[in-house]
Amino acid sequence: MPSKGLLARLKDKEKVVCAEGYVFEFESRGYLKAGAFVPEVVVEHPNLVRGLHEEFVHAGSDVVEAFTYYGHREKLRLIGREAELEQFNRNALKIARQVADETGTLMAGNICNTTIFKPNDKRSEEKIRDLFKEQVVWAVEEKADFIIGETFSDLGEAMLALQAIQQHGNGLPAVITMIPTSTRKTMEGIPLGAALRRLEESGAAVVGLNCYQGPDTIISLITDVRKECKGPIACLPSPYRASPEDGPSFMDLRNPKTGQKSFPGDLDYWRCPRSQITQLTNELVAIGVDYLGLCCGNQAHYTRALSEALGRRPPASKYSPDMTQHFSKLTDDEHVWTQSSFDKLTGKLQPPIEQQTTK
Repeated sequence: MPSKGLLARLKDKEKVVCAEGYVFEFESRGYLKAGAFVPEVVVEHPNLVRGLHEEFVHAGSDVVEAFTYYGHREKLRLIGREAELEQFNRNALKIARQVADETGTLMAGNICNTTIFKPNDKRSEEKIRDLFKEQVVWAVEEKADFIIGETFSDLGEAMLALQAIQQHGNGLPAVITMIPTSTRKTMEGIPLGAALRRLEESGAAVVGLNCYQGPDTIISLITDVRKECKGPIACLPSPYRASPEDGPSFMDLRNPKTGQKSFPGDLDYWRCPRSQITQLTNELVAIGVDYLGLCCGNQAHYTRALSEALGRRPPASKYSPDMTQHFSKLTDDEHVWTQSSFDKLTGKLQPPIEQQTTK
């Protein structure tokens, strides 16, 4: 069990790092189908889920988030596996709990956008309440330390998630995050900062933004959230180079050669460099973000960059780059030939293109 819970860490002004991004990572590895995006890997290849948890902790995550995103009843019904719902959730929760116990990190249960929310629709609301309830109850029974409700575009659905955690979560803290929309408002038309303030006032331990937008486009939005909310706030963007010119979220990005939408399978071109994650972390700290991470598109090296920007040295820092040991930097007699050859290969000793002649 962790020596310090989420609330105690936040009270002591500690930054909490939470690695997300399991959906896209398993899709890219060939263990999750884009479209339904259901985490079938938790029952078909549980050892791989455990491995990714371990990678993220190795890179500096303080939280092992159970991979139950889109593991709810509606999504499993869509792919014809609703009968396995409890197995899916308990498998994911048990794996996360085991890794958290072995590494002294926090374990979080997870509920998320259901895709069936309709404003002012009692039938939809009751169905979602039941859907959230069963996942929260299983998270409590599998000894989660807190519960994340994430990726909501409607305040109404986010509030249903918070209420489910409060009613069935046995007192566990709730972290509720919403999508940073291009309109800067929820689907109901409420400014995001105001919506998150309402969630905070309703009892969420942490509120904030996750997914969709990248480092360059989410900063102004999370700045607004900081101004609106008094308590701890969270920011977990996706590590893609979204921009006002190319589109504020990864959903808007297009392949520059074909003009086709890059989501879901052609986003690699838009990945952020690690240095951008370092810069992002510094900006989030300056704004006053307390709970930091990355969402869809995250990989362990990004989490390491984020952790190191916080001044930490996670186990993965043992293998952070050290180019002083690269042969191109060695000038002793034994390396003089390969060092000079490297300079030629990289063009260091070549004249500018306009000065080169061809025969």
